[in-house]
Amino acid sequence: MFGKTSNNCRPEKESEMKAQGTVHKYGDNVDTDVIIPARYLNSTSPAELAQKCMEDIDPEFVKRVKKGDIIVANKNFGCGSSREHAPIAIKASGISCVIAESFARIFYRNSINIGLPIIECREAAAEIEAGDEVEIDFDSGRIYDLTKKTEYKGQPFPEFMQKIIKAEGLINYINS
Repeated sequence: MFGKTSNNCRPEKESEMKAQGTVHKYGDNVDTDVIIPARYLNSTSPAELAQKCMEDIDPEFVKRVKKGDIIVANKNFGCGSSREHAPIAIKASGISCVIAESFARIFYRNSINIGLPIIECREAAAEIEAGDEVEIDFDSGRIYDLTKKTEYKGQPFPEFMQKIIKAEGLINYINS
């Protein structure tokens, strides 16, 4: 149903909700303790958390990441504790989306609640490499690897989730 769809790498119409950036690639079971180590949980400042994001798995991440970049990982991204600090740190670091084969359930929900787009796609997670330039169309669920000129089909966001993400999180959505 979802997966690799073609080598035609351009959307037919302009999407309302998109992301585009350079890929930072990780493997299976990236847990919340390596996304933002527990020793930094005394801060709730997104900017401070961003400076320590991925420190234990990729010490150079904060030096390389640029606004709009994308994380691609394999299975069970965000496993471990239910800390909301993990998706906050990722979003505040400049990451525009996380693509993975699968996400830990609480990480998935926390990400949407704070307005961090995430999308599951096994084929994209397996084939996209670090350094690739990728574009995501959240309306259709299409993922375009602009470097390799390949296209993948992930699960599009339902309208209510798009509204939460566009509002930068559930609290802002409720208050709007």
